[in-house]
Formats: sequence, C-alpha cells, structure tokens
Amino acid sequence: MIIQFKQAVSILTRTSGYLENVCSHSLQPFTGCALGGSLCGVGCYAQHQQFLTAGRKWGSFLDVKQNAAELYLKSFEREQAWARKNRGRMSIFFSSSTEPFPPQERRLGVTGAILEAMLAQSPDELIIQTHSHLVGEYRDILARMQQKMQLRIHLSIETDADRLPGLSGNFSSVQKRMDAAKGMKQSGMKVVITVAPLLPIKDPDRFFNQLAKVADAVVIDHFIEGDGSRNGSRTLRTALPEVIRQVNPNALNLNYRDTIANIALKYFPGNVGIGINGFAGFYNHGKLTEHQ
Repeated sequence: MIIQFKQAVSILTRTSGYLENVCSHSLQPFTGCALGGSLCGVGCYAQHQQFLTAGRKWGSFLDVKQNAAELYLKSFEREQAWARKNRGRMSIFFSSSTEPFPPQERRLGVTGAILEAMLAQSPDELIIQTHSHLVGEYRDILARMQQKMQLRIHLSIETDADRLPGLSGNFSSVQKRMDAAKGMKQSGMKVVITVAPLLPIKDPDRFFNQLAKVADAVVIDHFIEGDGSRNGSRTLRTALPEVIRQVNPNALNLNYRDTIANIALKYFPGNVGIGINGFAGFYNHGKLTEHQ
C-alpha cells in the first residue's frame, strides 16, 4: 500500500445526496481506505467515486490528512453556524468513504487527534462508521465524548462468515467486532451494527441473537438501494454479486433484505433500520412487506 502525507484544504464537508437527510457534515481523515483490499472493500461503494481514486486501485493507497484536527478546529464555528441555520443541528458522519480506525492509525494518530479536537469543540451529534474492531481501543475517549454530544457507534458486520469463496477475508473477524461492540455498549455507548452491504448469512437467528447481546440496534442495507446507483449497477460491476450467487442466489434481491430484517426484528424489536433511514437513526417497529 502506498501511503502519502498531505495537507488538506478542508475537512468538514457539507452533505448532499445520500447523506443529506442523515447529517449536516461528513468527515474523512484519509483519502482511500487501508481496508480496501479486504472483504469489505470488494463491495465498498466509495471505490466508484473517481474523484477519490484518481485512477488508483481501491485498497492500494492511503492519503493521510495530516492537518485534519487543525482544520476541524479552524472551521468548526463557521460550519456549526451553517449547520444549525440550515439543518437544525450540527451532525457529523465519521467516516463515509474511508476507514477511520485502520491499523496504521496506531502510529499516525490522525483520527485520535480529531476526536480530541471534538472534545474541545463538540458537534451536536457524531456518528462513527467503522468496519474495524480497533474502534474499541478508543473506548475511553468515546465515553468522554458522549457526555458532550449525542454519539452513535456504527460498527459494520455484514455477515456471520469471516470470508466468502474466492474473496479476501475481513481485516477484523466477526468475533473481534462483536467483542468491540460489547465493550462499548458496556461503557454506556449506543452501538448500532450495520449489516451493510448485506451479504449471505448462514444462520440468521443465531447471528442476530448474538448481536442483540452486544448492540442496541441494527441497520440492514442491500446494495440494490444502497450503492448510490440505479438498481445496484455499481456493485453489479464488481466480483461480489457472482460470489453471492454461489453462496445464496436469493441474497441478490431486496426480498432477501426484508426476510433478514424480519428475522432481526425478533431480536431487536423496534430497533431495526432499513437503508438510509436506518443510518439516520429511524427504526422499524413492525414486520416488513417483501418487495415484489
């Protein structure tokens, strides 16, 4: 992986499109993703954003925004005023197109510095989105942060398997991510498991029964409605659909999402989110009707 250190021009991006109704801003400590070569990278929606990749293979590069925390503090008051005027509150999605807790973060300290900056200048809401069990190493500072803002930890666990045939495994095992979720929940944080994008689940009842012990809610998101393209065409161009077809062809359509969500409701009554509504913190309270 090629790692480059850069001075960013801005760090708080006013949201539009998919995230506009979820939060006022998104924040990316890196460009590219250190986990892009693992299982989650195969179906990662961010890889289709050419302005991010600039022709580079997803998972082969990581641009480090060295001055991210400094930029956050410098722009905070202006962006807070804009958010409260135009969106009602300042809500930050951290991060939508990169992994904020890659293994390199232990020596880079970029995400850690941003979290410290947020303690000094706090948004109204912070949504942390990660595929990494390493978020658990930040439990102490996150526990302090939740005293100053509304905090949700979104930890992705897309399936109950650590690998799918012919694809790379996950950086974080399912068990490691569940352990991280458990630790944060025990510290009083709201933990949401994002099953996104939904992959074939071998034993859904066992899976959601386990998740119910370590999380407060789940979000189910299928690539057909979630990858930002018509009928999931972006994901259909990747290797993921053919692998899904080999494991469980039913998982390629939205009926599978709704079937899985209805199973999840047994273990998370009133706390199952679907797609973008789930990421925004809105959850279903009754059984879903399957798509035709």
